Amino acid sequence: EEIDEIDRKILQLEMEKLSLGRESDSASQERLQRIERELAELSEQQSTLNAQWQQEKGAIDDLSSLKEEIERVQLQVEQAKRNYDLNKAAELEYGTLASLQKQLQDKEMQLASVEGSEKTLLREEVSEDDIAEVIAKWTGIPVARLVQSEMDKLLRLEDDLHERVIGQDEAVTAVADAIQRSRAGLSDPQRPIASFLFLGPTGVGKTELSKALANRLFDSDDAMVRIDMSEYMEKHTVSRLIGAPPGYVGYEAGGQLTEAVRRRPYAVILFDEVEKAHPDVFNVMLQILDDGRVTDGQGRTVDFTNTVLILTSNIGSQSILELAGDPGRHDEMTKRVTEALRGHFRPEFLNRLDDQIIFRSLDQNELRQIVRLQVQRLEHRLELRKLALKLSSDAAEWLVNIGYDPTYGARPLKRAIQRELETPIAKAILSGRYGEGQCIDVGVESERLVLR
Repeated sequence: EEIDEIDRKILQLEMEKLSLGRESDSASQERLQRIERELAELSEQQSTLNAQWQQEKGAIDDLSSLKEEIERVQLQVEQAKRNYDLNKAAELEYGTLASLQKQLQDKEMQLASVEGSEKTLLREEVSEDDIAEVIAKWTGIPVARLVQSEMDKLLRLEDDLHERVIGQDEAVTAVADAIQRSRAGLSDPQRPIASFLFLGPTGVGKTELSKALANRLFDSDDAMVRIDMSEYMEKHTVSRLIGAPPGYVGYEAGGQLTEAVRRRPYAVILFDEVEKAHPDVFNVMLQILDDGRVTDGQGRTVDFTNTVLILTSNIGSQSILELAGDPGRHDEMTKRVTEALRGHFRPEFLNRLDDQIIFRSLDQNELRQIVRLQVQRLEHRLELRKLALKLSSDAAEWLVNIGYDPTYGARPLKRAIQRELETPIAKAILSGRYGEGQCIDVGVESERLVLR
């Protein structure tokens, strides 16, 4: 895999080199020189790895040949004993066989020392981790993470979620508690792992918590299936969710929800802005919440017992914005939100959900933490280009000030980071201002971010 990755990089750089060869400007020529240096380094790595691969393959082949020879001699020993040729049996068993077994032992010790190093490319035996990794790639089921102790992972779930979701301690705790109850075997195995209704204004972390949960439970942010319920406002659109019945247009295509779960049975299903859906959609959801399965338009049963269902809604957001910052009025806020929910959703639907979780609006201190988190992610992306980033405290505070809007949460802040920080950095990189190994120093001058 490491050799294949280097081969792909060399191919990509060779193509870029051919393209830049037609350009005559100085920036292109500088980039061409960097590519040639990188190609030289990669070619050297490729030669080293190929030589290592050949050496390791030769050692494993020698070991396999020795084992085959030992099996052949053992058969000869058994045959000699059956023929009562004791001299030949003794010669083979205590001479030839003993010598071969000693050689095998030496080779195995030599190979074990090589495999014990981190740089080994081949192994004689396939481990559980190798099998788990292959199965995970084929099926999308996070078997690799299941090799880790499930109990340890669940016990750390709340802490792991807190690292990604800022300012929603109560929501994170409620979600982690529900997942732990389910995985401990205290929940109904015939229902989804858990089901939640996330309530709160936009940009406060509802979708981010869903992604973080998908990552921790199922090994990837991509294990979250998002269904935009504003697309299901009409009665006839319900068939798009589970697939059209036989004889109708779109029968072969399957349903948006059911096909997604059939392809990835271990997933977080996010029903975004669920209050916008047509009432008939909730009949499908009731069946999933009750039985953990649903029948699609082609008559196939789709299993939801390995999914986490999350529904988001902006119902009661105004009450949350007004009262969430006042601890003394928390009960009043909860009462108002509950009344708004009962006015919109049927009681049998609300009763089937595991929990209704209120997300509060974010303050400036929490936005500072989000800035740090976003900058860390940007630093990681720049590291892939061999660049460093240094953001001054004044620059971070400036981003918080222009991105703070209690009504829209963290979204204006993320847009501000993209517009004021990421875009100028991207333009500077494309213009050739920063090369490999350099540090991008970001500060504030004249009420603007500047790159130094």
